Amino acid sequence: MQIIIPMAGKGKRMRPHTLTTAKPLIPVGGKPIVQRLVEDITKVCGEKVQEIAFIIAPDMGSEIEQNLIKVAETQGAKGTIHYQKEALGTAHAIMCAKDSLKGKTVVAFADTLFKADFVMDTNQEGVIWVQKINDPKQFGVVKLNKDNVITDFIEKPQQFVSDLAIIGIYYFKDGENLKKELQYLLDNKIMEKGEYQLTNALENMKQKGLKFTPGQVTEWLDCGNKDATVYTNQRVLEFDKNKQELVSKNISSTNSVIIPPCYIGEGVEIINSIIGPHASIGANSKITNSVISNSIIQTETKISNTCLANSMVGIGAEVKGITKDLSISDYTQIIV
Repeated sequence: MQIIIPMAGKGKRMRPHTLTTAKPLIPVGGKPIVQRLVEDITKVCGEKVQEIAFIIAPDMGSEIEQNLIKVAETQGAKGTIHYQKEALGTAHAIMCAKDSLKGKTVVAFADTLFKADFVMDTNQEGVIWVQKINDPKQFGVVKLNKDNVITDFIEKPQQFVSDLAIIGIYYFKDGENLKKELQYLLDNKIMEKGEYQLTNALENMKQKGLKFTPGQVTEWLDCGNKDATVYTNQRVLEFDKNKQELVSKNISSTNSVIIPPCYIGEGVEIINSIIGPHASIGANSKITNSVISNSIIQTETKISNTCLANSMVGIGAEVKGITKDLSISDYTQIIV
């Protein structure tokens, strides 16, 4: 089994946090989004994963590349790094790792997490993971026939045709066949709005008789913007069965209360404060005279005399005297 993870996008909807950190590397529940995605896919694959191919922007840096390799190795897989130099669409992104498209392959775009209670049937020709949603107008959706086979792919339908949204995770029994169909798009410059789209390849494969079936997840967690990511952090903390282990034993807590579920990293110092529920506090942060709930606070932060909810605070930031919904990037200071 191969896993392909395109993650070269700029994450504009997550700014200012993605000005200094790639969106898939932003932590939720103390782990980068992409790490949680890899762990969750590995659980439902039902087979050993041989390789995890990460498709990144060339300027992410060697430290990030090394961390991604380690993520793959924690799952007993080989990690490989591939570069997408231009933002030319989903099909183009996948083809940046074309040498890894072989055999059974999962393609997963790294801005989504999920909860599922199934083991994937790898004997299927293709599986497209979906979730029922109330308003499908902003998503690609699929239609099914009576045999539970996908008959149509519809991008952002303005009139109701289906409530089964594509969540961005796909399984292909034959990776080489996927590569051939994607190469056809590139060779013939088949584009939509200036980009090569995976959905065009899926449609071509379907027209040639390949059967796609839905893999329906029980919960789909988006990490596309700040509010969605904070909510995803909340749900991830609730999912974790070992909630006590989310709080490091190597923290200092003085005259403070921690309301679970929370993630609190190594070396955190908490003084006269209330933390939680649903707060993630990165390592080596210091929280004084503050109340923090339903928020993601990254490493090395200093927060004092502050009340935060539904907030994201970047690495090394300093906040003092604030009571509001906050979203600030790395090394920012807000002192009142």
